[in-house]
Amino acid sequence: MKSFINIIKSDYLQRTRGYAFLITLCASLAISYTFVPEPNASYSTIRIADYVGYYNSAWFGYVTAIMTSIFLSLIGFYLVNSSIKTDINSRVGQIIATTKINNFNYLFSKVISNFLVLLTIVLIVFIMSVLLFFLYNDGYSFDLFQFIKPYILITIPAMFIISVLAIVFEVFLGKYSVVQNIGFFIIFSILMVFSPKTETEYCLDIFGSKIVMHQLEESVRIITNTDKNTDLSIGYILGNVKKPSKFEFNGVNFPTSFILSRFIWIAIGILIIFMISPLFHRFNIKEHRSIKKSINAVNKPSNLNDINLSNLPKPQITRSIFPLLKVELLLLFRKGKKWLWIVNIVGMVLLLVLPLKIAHQMILPILWFLQVNRVSDITTKEITNNVHYFAFTSYNPIRRLLFSQIFSVIFLMLLLAFPLLIRLVLSFQFTAVISILLGGIFIVLLAAILGIYSKGEKLFEVLFFMITYANINGIIFVDYFGGFDHPKFYLIQLAVLIIILGTISFLKRKYELYK
Repeated sequence: MKSFINIIKSDYLQRTRGYAFLITLCASLAISYTFVPEPNASYSTIRIADYVGYYNSAWFGYVTAIMTSIFLSLIGFYLVNSSIKTDINSRVGQIIATTKINNFNYLFSKVISNFLVLLTIVLIVFIMSVLLFFLYNDGYSFDLFQFIKPYILITIPAMFIISVLAIVFEVFLGKYSVVQNIGFFIIFSILMVFSPKTETEYCLDIFGSKIVMHQLEESVRIITNTDKNTDLSIGYILGNVKKPSKFEFNGVNFPTSFILSRFIWIAIGILIIFMISPLFHRFNIKEHRSIKKSINAVNKPSNLNDINLSNLPKPQITRSIFPLLKVELLLLFRKGKKWLWIVNIVGMVLLLVLPLKIAHQMILPILWFLQVNRVSDITTKEITNNVHYFAFTSYNPIRRLLFSQIFSVIFLMLLLAFPLLIRLVLSFQFTAVISILLGGIFIVLLAAILGIYSKGEKLFEVLFFMITYANINGIIFVDYFGGFDHPKFYLIQLAVLIIILGTISFLKRKYELYK
């Protein structure tokens, strides 16, 4: 039991003390501030037709609980899905493997530590929602129960399931980070479009938000005195929205079956961990290395004396950037499994044959997101492989090394978008062409600056997933590749943002080298 608690404690402290977690926590705090718009805001989050609830305790509690459940489920997996990998890289796993702790206790301890990390963010969001109530409320009294109830029944079970999924994916797909990203992306998308109709089906909703949405729709139908389906808009609706009417929302009386289902989901998660624990490798990982040996050299050691050093090619010192570019490109193209390039080629074909709008708005961001593992370590791979002292003392590491890293990834992203660029050029849509070029540069520089500041890949992976998912759902605000219609100054704004990101990245790396 002591080992079990120590693993949870050390794993939790290790991750919460990291710079990436601090940035994620600050970003979550900033985003949670927008979950309930201020009274005069030009956007809305949860809106039923032309109605929103009065700003009472129930509305604040349920809205923030729903938004937290969806938002944190969206990024939570990418935030916690590397706990076992961290133990492998740090060699702590091999030490744990020699202890008496069994596989189930180890995996379950990782689930709990994942859950505590997500729960920390939930707690911060909860406190923010209470503060916003006192800032925005319409004169209603504070009811703590209306805040706690939705968080316990909606948000917390969802966070536990996400914590379990992260461990399940690591056990079965630990070596395939790209497959983990794609797999969770597909699962999350399916869960979001799942539309239950009966009380029994609501029990199958992992996020627990559908039953509240149904109750909100029913409340509006009673007010409007109509039996027709009422449109429910969830997510950020930007722009000058029409001033909504308001209705009284006093919370949801959850049926007993739904309440039990939330605890059953937690029990199912624990059962899944128990079932997969015998399949856990327990850090018994064989490293396969293909070492080519010369048979003649093994059989005839005397051949070493026959080597004439004068006949060997002389090493040439060059300060050109092209050898570095070649190496960086080779690293990019060889990274990951070869079959993943089949997926990339299929994506490029889809860019060529699908309708232009679908290819630009849907296929391109997904294809770029599939390169997340290639892009995320653009400025961190030296630190990860403990060669940063050697790399940073090379000749002109900023102009040669950093530039070659950034340029090679930009080349890869634009190469993948090449079929779409050709179609846009042939159709004389030069503004869209420039948007894609700037978008590829932007996302690479974003990866570079986040890697430099956080010293890891996790922060960019989380943010890139959020941006991609938002683009697929048509949120124009985060469109960085010109897939939607924008004001005439859009390209200028994107170019300025690129200049800012590039400047900060180079200055930060220069400062690190100076230190």
